[in-house]
Amino acid sequence: MNYKYSIRLKTSFFNRSTVVVARQLLGKYLVRRIGGNLIRAKITETEAYCGFKDKASHASRGLTSRTKIMFGPPGHAYVYMIYGMYHCLNVVTEKEGYPAAVLIRKAEIINPKFEALNTKQRPKIRNSKFKTDLNLQLKGPGIICRELKIDKHLNGVDICKVKELWIEEGGEEVKPGQIKKGKRIGVDYAGAWRHKLWRFYI
Repeated sequence: MNYKYSIRLKTSFFNRSTVVVARQLLGKYLVRRIGGNLIRAKITETEAYCGFKDKASHASRGLTSRTKIMFGPPGHAYVYMIYGMYHCLNVVTEKEGYPAAVLIRKAEIINPKFEALNTKQRPKIRNSKFKTDLNLQLKGPGIICRELKIDKHLNGVDICKVKELWIEEGGEEVKPGQIKKGKRIGVDYAGAWRHKLWRFYI
């Protein structure tokens, strides 16, 4: 497999329809620099959250200290905490002032050196519910952030520019026919918006 390492996605990639970005992020590599190590994870599932009217989106509650990143320029990380302990990584999309973002829901570690990292650099797994499979599938946004050490200190960073976190082209093109879609997870409170098929996965 030929990895197109270092071809980082530019701001223009994210300055488009959120649904389009959510689909096209599938197969791309989420890259995290931890010390001297680069960890690459292929994005395998995303969710789109689109604007003020989307009742499943944090933005539907208006501009707050928490959501202000969503109202900012595209290509910035929106990191928030759920249940008081798990972080979730989103990337802001569309033009500045229109609050929208894509949640990175699942990924798969693709560089084998990941397991060779010093154990002190990897957080301890305290809850068996969040153990990572042997094939390094990161099945959930909280697991992604735990394994890649993503937390609120990265909230608001421009992932098109910073050295700690970015997204780059993947090794294989994901064809439209490979992409499946479904309802977003955990948004039953969102009225009719809970039925939107804005979760995409491969």
